[in-house]
Amino acid sequence: MHIDFNASPGCSIGVEWELELVDRSTRELASAATDILTELGGGNPNTPEKAKHELFECTVEVITGICETVSEVRQDLGKTIEEVDAVAAPRGLGLMCSGTHPFSHWADQAVSPDPRFHKLLGEMQWPVRRLLIFGVHVHVGVRSPEKVIMIANALTSFLPHFLAVSASSPFWAGHDTGLASVRSKLFESLPTAGLPYQLSGWDEFEQFMDTLITSKAISSVREVWWDIRPHPDFGTVELRMCDGIPTMTELCAVTAMAQSLVDWLDRLIDRGYKLPSQRSWTVKENKWRAARHGLDAEIIVDEHGTMRRARMAVLELVEELSPVARRLGCHEELSHLVRIAEEGASYARQRDLLSAGATFPEIVDALMSEMRNDSPVSAT
Repeated sequence: MHIDFNASPGCSIGVEWELELVDRSTRELASAATDILTELGGGNPNTPEKAKHELFECTVEVITGICETVSEVRQDLGKTIEEVDAVAAPRGLGLMCSGTHPFSHWADQAVSPDPRFHKLLGEMQWPVRRLLIFGVHVHVGVRSPEKVIMIANALTSFLPHFLAVSASSPFWAGHDTGLASVRSKLFESLPTAGLPYQLSGWDEFEQFMDTLITSKAISSVREVWWDIRPHPDFGTVELRMCDGIPTMTELCAVTAMAQSLVDWLDRLIDRGYKLPSQRSWTVKENKWRAARHGLDAEIIVDEHGTMRRARMAVLELVEELSPVARRLGCHEELSHLVRIAEEGASYARQRDLLSAGATFPEIVDALMSEMRNDSPVSAT
């Protein structure tokens, strides 16, 4: 089958941020998305352009338009979040974002009214029903279908960097899982989710999608939920491995890393370089290590088994990408990754609060505070 790739002229960016709706009195998730979206849409929950349903009614996904800079992403998302919060607050609801809610249970959640979610649930059953997870997706424009496959292949080497700095799901249904990101393990249980395949080019991508659609494994390319995937309609490579990110500043740091990295890889192709890549088993092992240990993971950096602490790998990548980020106007945002690497990501902050005696509802309060004030909450 032929699939058109609507190539982008440059490394434009778009971000999808899945927000949790929280009852401020109980700190439980609240099934209120349809009410909020209906009010925002003047009576029609499908009208808002930049706030959408997700799988469960406790989620509102906010979406940017096409942005050229990370600062535009901040402004775009900030405006939509203000609109959502203005409707949520009078209902006694707060907003937050983390890979999982610390204690709300998946079985208590109402599924959104969108028919495609009910179709998905009917087909896949329990793996979808328990998918009470929240993430951030970053799209970066790519100039050709040939390039998007090469870039997507190369990005798998950096998957643990993104997962380690964004990991924010140590808890599941009121229990400490021992992981930095249990969300990533829950999501990859779906048959078309998880690690992408290394493809030889756009022709092989088209052949693969044709096989999946013909065999009724999927009904459209949209149902391939790889951690890194080409998005033909948008003309982007989409990075989907990140946990939900609690603060705007942290989200912008991750977005800056994505835009700078894709631009860097794109220009390496133009200069005739072969892009870096890793064997599939190394990619799989590194993802597991980042999900388990976050920034303290020892990730594998070559075929000899050489290891480097994830936090050091992030710092080295920031240094490598700094000239690119300066040219793109996102060096300040990229530099915030240094603070995350040195002080810890959300999973560590949440676990530190628990160790200091905080209850799970108090951790929810901290996460709502982080989004509201755009500032991490520490245990000290």
